[in-house]
Amino acid sequence: MTELITAFTTLFVIIDPIGLAPLFVALTQGQSAAQRRGIAIRACLIALAILVVFAFVGESLLEFVGISMPAFRIAGGILLFLTALEMLFQKRQTRRQGHTDDAAEDHIDDPSVFPIAIPLIAGPGAIATIILLTEEAASVLDYASVFGVLSAVLLLVFLMFLIAIPLERLLGRVGVNVVTRILGMLLAALAIQFILDGLRSFGLAP
Repeated sequence: MTELITAFTTLFVIIDPIGLAPLFVALTQGQSAAQRRGIAIRACLIALAILVVFAFVGESLLEFVGISMPAFRIAGGILLFLTALEMLFQKRQTRRQGHTDDAAEDHIDDPSVFPIAIPLIAGPGAIATIILLTEEAASVLDYASVFGVLSAVLLLVFLMFLIAIPLERLLGRVGVNVVTRILGMLLAALAIQFILDGLRSFGLAP
């Protein structure tokens, strides 16, 4: 039980469902409630699939293609930084308004895979954590326990996303624009931290 609590706490802190909720609001600004529910479901399922795959073959896969975890962290940080710039300068909303084809718009502006599923949910930290947790598993029951804990954390992420949907109505358009800019700055800082952590692992940053 102690190990399960430790695993749950670790994944909860790394994935941070509470912190993801306002980011979800900002990244899905202008989407309908139904679209947001679909994005939330897809993002959580994709993140679950990614983390399960990495739990079994993650370390071997990265070694096979010659990618280190620090390099993976740096790449995730760069991609997050580009998303943060879009949030800061409202490029996502401008691009959305420029599309008249709803189908094309849904395809282009669906953030369920990137950046919500990866790297916000299934980021380098979560991937490294799930690899470490499964490395310590010695039986089928241990694996089942880890995946049960992972599923519980992702369920909390999904519930926080659903709670975040009415948050936009509460804030109003001006409030959402303010929050989007602030979260864009925070996301940019998080992206830089990812990059610095990766560089530090290579010995290139203090």
